[in-house]
Amino acid sequence: MYAWLDNRRAHACGENLAFVRYEFEKNLFDELKADISTHVELAPKDSSYVVFKDEAGNQLGKFVVGKRIRAPLTGHGAPEGEDSVDAA
Repeated sequence: MYAWLDNRRAHACGENLAFVRYEFEKNLFDELKADISTHVELAPKDSSYVVFKDEAGNQLGKFVVGKRIRAPLTGHGAPEGEDSVDAA
């Protein structure tokens, strides 16, 4: 994925986040998914989420590869109803 992003002059915006301009003809998601799938070896649990603005300027997002996964932080907080913020 890093090579694919680098070849498209992406800008890193933090861990696992990058900004890239991507030109497409008709359907952003279909073309992006096909491009990534052709050039990147994906594992079954890999996922890529794209955030974009539509013609009206509304910010939208969608998974082009994979789906939402459980966050690594899930399950580390205090049980619901407890006041502790630092229950690690």
